[in-house]
Amino acid sequence: MAIKIEPRREISRRLLYLTPLLAFLLTVVTGFFLFAVMGSDPLLALYHFFVSPLLSLYGLSELLVKGAPLIMIGVGLAIGFRANVWNIGAEGQLTLGAVAGGGLGLLFWNQTGFWILPLMCLAGILGGMAYAAIPAFLKTRFDVNEILTSLMLTYVATLFLSTLVYGPWKDPEGFNFPQSRMFTDSALLPIILEGTRLNLGAVVALLVAVAGWVLMTFTIVGFQIRVVGLAPAAARFAGFSRKRVIWLSLLIGGGLAGLAGTLEVAGPIGQLVPVITPGYGFTAIIVAFLGRLHPLGIILSGLLVALSYIGGENAQVEVGLPQAVTGVFQGLLLFFLLASDFLVRYRIRILRPATEG
Repeated sequence: MAIKIEPRREISRRLLYLTPLLAFLLTVVTGFFLFAVMGSDPLLALYHFFVSPLLSLYGLSELLVKGAPLIMIGVGLAIGFRANVWNIGAEGQLTLGAVAGGGLGLLFWNQTGFWILPLMCLAGILGGMAYAAIPAFLKTRFDVNEILTSLMLTYVATLFLSTLVYGPWKDPEGFNFPQSRMFTDSALLPIILEGTRLNLGAVVALLVAVAGWVLMTFTIVGFQIRVVGLAPAAARFAGFSRKRVIWLSLLIGGGLAGLAGTLEVAGPIGQLVPVITPGYGFTAIIVAFLGRLHPLGIILSGLLVALSYIGGENAQVEVGLPQAVTGVFQGLLLFFLLASDFLVRYRIRILRPATEG
């Protein structure tokens, strides 16, 4: 007996869009048994993980606070993935964007003006784009795999940020803690809901998702990106430049990641610290695929993954679960999503040996 895997002649679009829901349900079921094995009440743990964070205004606001950077980065990555450009280094681009935007905020730390925050956002976008330009250049000039270069540059960016906050950018009045000065009010995002941390970054994230949808659906640039990703031979025949699409995809992804980094340090954090996020740049890869690489779908998937962060923190306090449970849930979600996609796209056949007559 042998097993043969063969592609399906037709892929059901309905099933393709239902697989994220199936992956989520399978993750919840697996989490139920996982919590039971760990000795916790599984129903209580799931309640505090997925339900209780949504029962208060503060919890809902935190969902948007944590979902905003995931949505922004996810949209940028999805555009590249649609073109088969695999930017895995959004975390590094986010960090460089935070350094560029935060550095500008520190430059004007003793000044006020409405123009400081927009300049910081612009600097963050340019910082992320500049960092993404490195794998873009290496890919288009020397055909170096962008997965490796973008990923390895992430650690360079993290060490560069640490060098700054431990060294020349360390707050002279910060009791020797590795952190920069606190930004002035002119360099901080305005709060849009009193009594919470919800800031203007959530609105920016939604606008980015809508802009990404318009770009990919209604513009010739979006059409070129889709064609290059789906049918490279047809793209070459039509005169579409793959190198141009690679540059464009990586620059968009890097720019949005850099903007997300700037909005994080200008929003919930308020200064530069050695670790900007708990890995939003990597988690956004899950967000992009869970949202079916569609900018509007990424809004929903970004909020769902943000719930896993909030729920994980909530479950630690209420049930005593370990911090690693958040990463476990995100990993399970990605695993079941990929497994469901595989079964939608491929058929598994069991071949029985022919009997000799």
